[in-house]
Amino acid sequence: MAELVLVLGGMRSGKSAVAERIAAGAPAVVYVATAAEADGELARRIAAHRARRPPGWRTVEGADPAAAVAAAPRGAAVLVDGTGVWLAGRMARLGLLDAPPPAGSAGTEGGGPPAFGPGAWDGEPPATPPGTGDGEPPASGSGGDWRALRAAVLGEARALVAAARGHDGGPVVVVAEEAGMGVVPAGAATRRWLDLQGELTRTLAAAADRALLVVAGRPLELPAGAGSPATPAGGGAPPGPRRGGGAAAPAAACDRPGDLRRHGDTMVPPGALDLAVSVHGDEPPPHVRAALAGAIGRAARYPDGRRAVRAVAARHGRGEDEVLLTAGASEAFWLLAAALRGERAAVVHPQFTEPEAALRAHGVPVRRVLRDPRDGWALDPGGVPDDAGVVVVGNPNNPTGTLDDPEVVAALCRPGRVTVVDEAFMDFVADPAASLAGRRGHPGLVVVRSVTKLWGLAGLRAGYLLGPVELVARLAGLRQPWPLAAPALAALEVCAADERHRLRVADQVAAERGALLEALRALPGVTAFGSAANFVLLRVPDGPGVHAALLERGIAVRPSTFPGLDRDHLRVAVRDAAAAAALADALREILPGAPAAPAAPDDTPPPRAAPGGGTGRTGGTGRTGGGTGGR
Repeated sequence: MAELVLVLGGMRSGKSAVAERIAAGAPAVVYVATAAEADGELARRIAAHRARRPPGWRTVEGADPAAAVAAAPRGAAVLVDGTGVWLAGRMARLGLLDAPPPAGSAGTEGGGPPAFGPGAWDGEPPATPPGTGDGEPPASGSGGDWRALRAAVLGEARALVAAARGHDGGPVVVVAEEAGMGVVPAGAATRRWLDLQGELTRTLAAAADRALLVVAGRPLELPAGAGSPATPAGGGAPPGPRRGGGAAAPAAACDRPGDLRRHGDTMVPPGALDLAVSVHGDEPPPHVRAALAGAIGRAARYPDGRRAVRAVAARHGRGEDEVLLTAGASEAFWLLAAALRGERAAVVHPQFTEPEAALRAHGVPVRRVLRDPRDGWALDPGGVPDDAGVVVVGNPNNPTGTLDDPEVVAALCRPGRVTVVDEAFMDFVADPAASLAGRRGHPGLVVVRSVTKLWGLAGLRAGYLLGPVELVARLAGLRQPWPLAAPALAALEVCAADERHRLRVADQVAAERGALLEALRALPGVTAFGSAANFVLLRVPDGPGVHAALLERGIAVRPSTFPGLDRDHLRVAVRDAAAAAALADALREILPGAPAAPAAPDDTPPPRAAPGGGTGRTGGTGRTGGGTGGR
């Protein structure tokens, strides 16, 4: 599934150049030119655009952007430039740039002649008359033609979105004129174009993963809108799940692929069994709670992180000047993004989305590199662009659970590049050799760790970064004084020396994960991917429906907001046997053709009913929502 990027701007704003820079990070680029050389002046503009494209780019000239995206080779970026001339060409071929508006249609703002407005489009567009061919409305300039053109244009926009979602590569970058930023034009034809261009742009923006507005050559990242994604090609609502032949269930709570800032802690209703948040246990172990209590007793003093820095450095055999303590792994990603402005980044997806969100918020161009499920989601260093100055990769990877060979990950390192390895879940891997945290010899290597996952400390925000001395000092210079509170520092100090507890929990989670995988793989239609962390990635028939049906039964799992995954992927936290049994039993009820649950042994207690009808447990490693961790 390719990233869909919408680049908006006025005439001569520099939007095409910005779009070209976004696409240029891909190993191959298909440039879809929608303008035709209608006159000499436009021909000169087209020639200037063509001259600045790199010689390796492939240019496709035509009026069907969706077909061009669908035909693009795997791995390529596609740049569609742009919607304005494409729409004008469509209108010109139908005679709608010169025809008068239909009588009785609504007027425009300012009292001008009627335009493409609600009055002209009330009701359903008329059926295409016979003999017009390929769904084209007749070229007579009637109100019916306008309504048919609107339906056709918006249908083609939805087809473009669908083609981008189905493209194995990307990004797909669409250049569009931002309509309506000036006065109402005097000419009726221009008003018609503006009205339809505005609706076309809103349709694309509702589905886009990113939208940028270019002003005077400077791109501004626009915040995600509150609207739902565009309707799938062909119209109607997104396909909803069906269970037992009944009515369609509501779609999953998070269908929007571009929602990088939404995390699992927002997806657990009160009282539900929490399988959405990947934090072990319901509370920290007793010895960590004792350290926290001691820190509270010292709350009258300013926090001093030196003891925690020494403990982390000793754990990984690093110098103290190579350690930066952070408020969880997320703060590390935001500090890195602030320090690395001006670089080009490659983010290996699917993975935790906060690194990409931080990079984009700081204006860093991001190229997504997708793992392939056919290769077991394994990292392919060859897929990372050579010119990437920043690379972000997870190991073990969230949400796939993949544990890559550290030598394969280290192959991403090179002089002049910062390679960021998110090892937030590495504590669940018993073998310390799987980590790069103790490595010094790889140029630009940064390892980000967190103690919140294994020790049940998500609400405390405690993590750290290991990296080159110069970069660590630069990051420290971006922060306010006393960035971590005393309890977080106490937790880092005790957890860094807590290898015995770490190994015990890692062994326990491995056993619980194996039992969960065995139960899930016995269900029809379920693909459960192997994992080295305290979660498992699933692919199920009709993911939004399964997610909604589990919520109805008081079980919260993590729907996909991860680039590189589709709506049928769900992530499930590893909990205790009772939680695993509750999930498996619920899936047997939901999935068609699933066998009945085996009878439980007499000595196995059923899971307790949580408040609000859930099936959570108190204590152990079951959790009831809401969750306390973002991932």
